[in-house]
Amino acid sequence: MAFEFIEHALDARAQDALLRQRTCIEKATARHIQVDGLKYLNFASNDYLGLADLTVSATFCAGSKSSALVTGYHRTHRQLEARLCQLLGYERALLFASGFAANFSVLSALFNDSKVGQVSAVFQDKLNHASLIDGSLNSKAKLIRFNHNDMGHLRARLEKSNAENKLVVSEGIFSMDGDGAPLQALENLCQTHEAWLMVDDAHSFGVCGSNGLGSIESGVKPDILVITFGKAMGCQGAAVLASKRLIDYMLQFNREYTYSTAMSPALVEIASTQLSRLCDGEEARSRLHTNIELFKRIALDAGIPLQESTSAIQPIVLGSAENTLQAQQALAKNGIWLTAIRPPTVPYNTARLRVTLTAEHEKEDIEYLVRCLEDVL
Repeated sequence: MAFEFIEHALDARAQDALLRQRTCIEKATARHIQVDGLKYLNFASNDYLGLADLTVSATFCAGSKSSALVTGYHRTHRQLEARLCQLLGYERALLFASGFAANFSVLSALFNDSKVGQVSAVFQDKLNHASLIDGSLNSKAKLIRFNHNDMGHLRARLEKSNAENKLVVSEGIFSMDGDGAPLQALENLCQTHEAWLMVDDAHSFGVCGSNGLGSIESGVKPDILVITFGKAMGCQGAAVLASKRLIDYMLQFNREYTYSTAMSPALVEIASTQLSRLCDGEEARSRLHTNIELFKRIALDAGIPLQESTSAIQPIVLGSAENTLQAQQALAKNGIWLTAIRPPTVPYNTARLRVTLTAEHEKEDIEYLVRCLEDVL
């Protein structure tokens, strides 16, 4: 029977405890969430500073009306791009509707020419986000993976490659493990092997660094920096920052940017407001880091197995997808909302509970979470 593979695929996912389903959220803040009339403590939000809970008065157009290369590029777009460039030290920026779109389309566009692809290679950390991997797979360049944060393995890969154009891609903070990339070591290897460095700073921007500017505050300036607005900024969208020449190249060959309606001016204005709040968010960042330290200390005291993460992302790897789902359900019965992360989002046998902490959590929230985790695990 035609398309019978659909039923087989869904049945197989269900049998392996890997079937994905949406949950309709009635209300949500950085601290609480309401589902089916029940209120839970929310430990599954990327709104690290609680900025998404703040109201924004937007009087700008709901739609940009066309592609940025037709009539969709408005003054508000240019102003936000210029502000990001000044803040992060880049010549030019491009705005995208999402981080996935930015990562995928930049990698696809950079190596879209067959002749360029034949002499190009992209070196990706094995734990990089799906948007980065898919972008490489959609390009003409050779994709080469290196073990997570393993600079020896990356060095060997770079030395073995005879590619003329080499691009190393990593993340500032890895979304599923919560650890950071060794940025200085990455930059040193790139300089030695005449490679470019691209960093996806989705989970770093707004949180890491003394001013909350993310990986750029480590003293390393990637050739291509991607930041997203949907995490610590608490809104929607993304930006790619690079040299003027690279952005000019993207304007010629980035199909996502060329053939999509430009980001809504209203959303751009909201992002500008949230960027100001993020830059002034020293107190919220301090509360967040206090909460991270509190969680790690009392969780380790309780014997809960944590990963090597000092970020707001604190994964608890249980291995079995079925066991992870059962733990999630048991926590929900105690008023704790957590996400069970299962393959293929993470490698097989590494299913996990992904705890995300925010500045809005109270001390008693975290203490209660750890008690519940201790009981369930």
